[in-house]
Amino acid sequence: MVIMKYGIIGAGAMGVRYGVMLQEKAGVDVDFIETWEPNIKQIREQGGVSVARDHQNRRVIPINIYRPEEYQGHPDVWIVFKKQMQLADELARDSAAGIFHDDQYVFSAMNGMGHFEKIATYFPKANIICGTAMIATRMDGPADIDFMGAEGDEVMHMARYNNEKPDATTQAIFDDFTKAKLGPVFADEWEGMCMSKVVFNAVTNTLCTMFEMQMGQFIEYPGVREMSRQLFDEAYDACERAGIYLISTRQEQVDSVITVSKEYKYHYPSMYQGFSKGRPTEVDYINGYIAKIGRQHDYVCRTHEFVVHEVHMAEMMRKYHQPQENVVDSNKKAGVRV
Repeated sequence: MVIMKYGIIGAGAMGVRYGVMLQEKAGVDVDFIETWEPNIKQIREQGGVSVARDHQNRRVIPINIYRPEEYQGHPDVWIVFKKQMQLADELARDSAAGIFHDDQYVFSAMNGMGHFEKIATYFPKANIICGTAMIATRMDGPADIDFMGAEGDEVMHMARYNNEKPDATTQAIFDDFTKAKLGPVFADEWEGMCMSKVVFNAVTNTLCTMFEMQMGQFIEYPGVREMSRQLFDEAYDACERAGIYLISTRQEQVDSVITVSKEYKYHYPSMYQGFSKGRPTEVDYINGYIAKIGRQHDYVCRTHEFVVHEVHMAEMMRKYHQPQENVVDSNKKAGVRV
């Protein structure tokens, strides 16, 4: 039996969820690397991270947290969860701090695309494990995390960046994710696996952000299947021209918009969580990435390109309209699940 040690880069919503579930349910050692100073300060002051599941049973869970320059450990596996816009600077700082080593593996299930190319600057391709996660999590403030959905509903996929079959280390990571109840499933090929999640996010995350609504509110609109199908068809057409074949069919994607949104009906997608706090969105790495694939293969994803402009226009309009930074807090105080 291989006993693994994990390091989490980014103690945000998903980083904390993976790290806490690994240390509590799989019984493995986990260290957290963080660069957001308010988060470090709050975690150290309160003795850990405050975690709830659907607003219930909130408790402070002790975790080991370090700035990159403070860290002296040597985990077997890094798990990376940063926003796409932050990743290059984060990896450069971590590398300069000397915390990366040739024998380490790295896993990431970040939203969007483009992160594995950045990670491959620092790690051998054979040591990179690509992932996707249909796991909704919220970060309402420094060291304040809410796991959304019932325990056992977590689903994720993983595949090696070199598309080879799992080696011993990859299998050991899979086994730990299974013990942690993260619901891992192996995929044969990473790019189609990851693009399946990207095109899903290009509908739910982006449209919910544009109209500042929860996923359950989104599917109240009677035309949601038609809107979804238009975006999915463009994305699939672009991917097929690029030789990328997704693990879900077009119809399965349309159906999943309804089923997942029902399951997480009070959830604001991660793109909106950042948008509502005045931060840049990841739309360029989601809808924009789909549009880029299309252009590279003589196919114009007109709807995705238009949506990218709309989201950036919404970002621009924040200088005229105050972002709804307190929507989550007000809903929590009113007893509404979000």
